[in-house]
Parts: sequence; structure tokens; C-alpha cells
Amino acid sequence: MQNDGLNRRSFLKTMSSAGMLAALPEAAFAGGHIVHEVAGPGQEADTKPKYSIKFAVCGMSHDHIHGMIGAVQRGGGVLVAAWGGEQDKLATFKKRYPDVKIVATQDEIINDPSTQLVLSSQIANERASIGIRAMKHGKDFLSDKPGVTTLEDLAEIRKTIAETKKIYAIMYSERLEVKAAVKAGELVQAGAIGRVIQTINIAPHQVVQGHGGDAGGSGGRPDWFWNPVQYGGILCDIGSHQVDQFLYYTGSTQAEIAESQIANVNHPQHPHFQDFGDMVLRGNRGVGYVRLDWFTPDGLGTWGDGRLFILGTGGYIEVRKYINVAVSKQGNNLFLVDQKQARYIDCNNLPLPFGPQFVADIVNRTHIAQDQTQCLLAAELVIKAQKNAKVVTFTS
Repeated sequence: MQNDGLNRRSFLKTMSSAGMLAALPEAAFAGGHIVHEVAGPGQEADTKPKYSIKFAVCGMSHDHIHGMIGAVQRGGGVLVAAWGGEQDKLATFKKRYPDVKIVATQDEIINDPSTQLVLSSQIANERASIGIRAMKHGKDFLSDKPGVTTLEDLAEIRKTIAETKKIYAIMYSERLEVKAAVKAGELVQAGAIGRVIQTINIAPHQVVQGHGGDAGGSGGRPDWFWNPVQYGGILCDIGSHQVDQFLYYTGSTQAEIAESQIANVNHPQHPHFQDFGDMVLRGNRGVGYVRLDWFTPDGLGTWGDGRLFILGTGGYIEVRKYINVAVSKQGNNLFLVDQKQARYIDCNNLPLPFGPQFVADIVNRTHIAQDQTQCLLAAELVIKAQKNAKVVTFTS
């Protein structure tokens, strides 16, 4: 029996490293058929962007701006100008985009009639005012998350949308820019696991990241990161990703926060910071649970082991977004179990549709890339979760 186990593990390791599209024999496992597959891009993946627009950046406080720029460029956007308020961020930006015009004031971006879209990852509580000004000057707007941090600003955003008919989009990148999360949405919409009952999101993050990338912490954190008035608080900030997913996968058009709590467990030097939070959501088409924290250990090898679980009446999906811990450093891992079999789907070769869809929305005045109502409902829910959260303290 011991040798059989070793042979089986060796066989599985060989299959995994080969990256083959294969069905493992049912006899190798007790009780179910298991399929490993690599999802390939469709013909549309090689299609050149259908549209072209000019866009500009107004604020680059968070490094997420680079991913946002990349998405719009994939859709046919041409970056023509930028403003930034932090010299270190501006220096990095100039190296990455040496041909882009750098302007001295926000007004030069907002007032430029040649641009159709403004992007911003300015300090979180300043994003709404930039977006409102942009819409009033005839431009659509794409904000880093959170797109808004107060109910008063949210009301003004909705009012301005109604008046101008412009788009106020929020880059919930953990769904829109994660290939396995996109694939999960396609499977849910195709009925692969029946009707969705619940989503569970586990969203650990790392304060100081030693592995680079555009997640924001490779160079340490700025002062505003520690101030909940500026960054919105843990539920409003990183929780916005997760509530967007809850609404999208359950299809809920109405929802409430059943319970929420926050804590500063291990950062006494920053007494207003929140390093842990969670919330329970109740929607008209499903329920959800979200856990957030800033405790990713260095040994993981990336900034967070983000997980998504989608429970349906006919099966379930798990997405291991950024790493398959202790197995592989590869992200975009999707697992699906239904009444017939268990499937592993490597989603790394799939295209990301948000950029092309969003540029098309700007040209055609549609909302295919992101539903405007759902986008702002997610923002509203996390603001309320943050505002009404119970503050938890632990005894030493």
C-alpha cells in the first residue's frame, strides 16, 4: 500500500508538471472521475481592438494604476497625459511611460477636451471628487477601488451620473482582471453548478511585499495607508473587491450587511489601522461571507492567497487566484465539482475581456464591461459595512 501511494503521487506530479490536457483514470481515485484541463483562448483573443479612445491619468497614489492602464490599452485606449501628486510615484510612472505628457495640475487633465476617459488611483477619499469633476466636464471615469468612501460622495456620484449620462466605473480587479474569476463567471452563467446559494471570499493581503508587482506594497506604505479616513477602512477598501464578487456571482440586485466587524490585532504603532475584518451579506438571490486581513506571511511567496468559493445547488467552484499554496506558484486555478466529476481548470491562457468591453462601452454608451448599478451597490454596501462595523478587541 505504501508503494502504491508513492507511485500515485509520482504519477500526479508528472501529470502536473507536463501541463497536459488529460483525464485521469477513474480507477486511480476512490469515488469520482477527475479531469485536468487547460482552458484555451477562443478566436476572439487574437482580435485587434475594435475601437480607439484617448485617456489620461489624474492621480497615481496606488500602484494599481498600472494595471488599470494596461486594461484600457488592451481595449484600444491611447494614454496621452498624466498628473501625479507624489514624486516617487511620478518618477516610476515616467520610466514606464516615457512618451506620455506629464502635466502640472489636475485641472489640465479635467479640462482637456481631447480625452474621453480619466483614470485615477489617487488617495481613496479623493477619488470621488475627481470622478465627479471629470463627468461634469464630459468624460467617463475609471477609479481604483474603493471608488468612494462616504455615502455623501456616493449620492453625489449617482446624481452626477443621472445629470451627465457618463460612466463612473470602479476597477474591482480581483474579478475583472483575474482570469480564473472571469472563467468562474462564465461557468456560473452557463448553469454549471446550478443556482448559486453562497459565496465565500478569503482575501488575505501583505503590508510590505517583497515580491514586486503592482499590488502596492513593494516599497513600503505611505502615511495615508494607515488612516481609515483616507483609505476607507479595511471593509470599504479591500472588501469592495469581495462584495462586487458576491453581487456578481449570486446575481443579487438588492442586499444588506447582516453583520460586520473590524479589529487592529497587531499594529499598535498605527492605532487607527484595521488589520482584520469580516462581514456577512444577505442578498435577494444569495448570501455571502467575506474575510479580510493584512497577515500574509513572507513564506507564501506572493502578496496573498486569495480564495473564492461559490456554492450552487448542483455543485461548487473554488478559485485559487494567485497561488496554489505548497503545490505551485501558478495562479488562476479553478476547481469545479458537479454531480458527475471533479475538474481542475488552468485558466492562465484565457483572455481578459474587461478592457475591450469597457472601451466599447465608452464608444457605444453601453454597460457590458460593468453594470453601473451593481458597481455602485457594491460601493454602498462596503461603506455601510465599515460605518456600522463592531470594533473587536482581544485580550493579550
